Amino acid sequence: MSDSAAPTRKDRILGALLGVHAGDSLGATFEFKAWEDIRTDHPHGIRDIIGGGHFGWPAGHATDDTDLTRAVLLAYRDLVKPKTSRAQSSTPPNLLLLAAWYMVDWYDGIWPDRVKGERPVDVGGATALGISKFKRSRDPKSSGAGEGRAGNGSLMRCIPTAVFQEDKDKAFQESLEISAITHDDFHCTISCAVYNAIARALVDGMAPEEAWRAGKDAVKRAVLLAENEETTARKVKMGRAAKKVEAAIDAGKNLVTLPDLAKNGPRRAANAAKALPYHASGHVLESLTLAVAAMLDPRGLEDVLVDVVQIGQDTDTNGAIAGGLLGARDGVGAIPLRWREKLQFGKEFEEVVEDLSS
Repeated sequence: MSDSAAPTRKDRILGALLGVHAGDSLGATFEFKAWEDIRTDHPHGIRDIIGGGHFGWPAGHATDDTDLTRAVLLAYRDLVKPKTSRAQSSTPPNLLLLAAWYMVDWYDGIWPDRVKGERPVDVGGATALGISKFKRSRDPKSSGAGEGRAGNGSLMRCIPTAVFQEDKDKAFQESLEISAITHDDFHCTISCAVYNAIARALVDGMAPEEAWRAGKDAVKRAVLLAENEETTARKVKMGRAAKKVEAAIDAGKNLVTLPDLAKNGPRRAANAAKALPYHASGHVLESLTLAVAAMLDPRGLEDVLVDVVQIGQDTDTNGAIAGGLLGARDGVGAIPLRWREKLQFGKEFEEVVEDLSS
């Protein structure tokens, strides 16, 4: 397709996946750097994928964000068109097992462009714990890192569910379950379900405001689901978490704007103290807020993602999560060609989308 053509549904699906990859690779350069330092060295942000950063990434190389998105993506592919030995890891194919085993492959170094057995250089604590617990138990429903581990490590990888699970009810449940392989804290599982409801609405061609309302509807569903929890304590915890997730998407719409955050930083921008108390350093609710603010920003994908990265701290993951919604909103043609050409898994993601759309 030409970059000026109106995006088709397939364009939006590929845009969502490559948006994650592009935001990840753009942000990798500044991971862990404070807004003040980025602002001093790059007052207008960076507009090219150049690699480097704390881990010395090659330009366009996937960090854990894209790698684990790939793990979930390949699980969906294997459900429909099993082509690999991994697809035989469960009979009949089981989505959660497939996703969990692909995460193990990544963690154990059975991964493209890595020395076999070499662990990833960047892996979050909850992710490492969850994968290690799964390796011991082989049960993806009892492998999460536990309550209180509310990082953004499952939100960054969840978008394949939004674009490849056509059944709304199943998409909601799968979002919760895939998150819980590593991140079973209710703030994480519900954030994934709400984010995927928003992404799905965008892929279906809804306007950003409508997509935001789809996220609000998903929150209501989570509140109702909380009533079915086994104990009063879990009902209360899940209900409270749902309300905090709702506050996070409300903050992305009503409290903060990306131009202000990029210009003034997460400590001085309007309402940032309330919306981003951890200064964009990796809490799942803050990454969700930034992604919603990005989706509702009327500017083009490139300008918005440059500002997301400019905010600092967890720049690769915040970029990946925001990039997924922006790609779903605008389609793959909105991602600059000079970015797409550098993405490590760009061609593979295109092939999977083509494969599952045929």
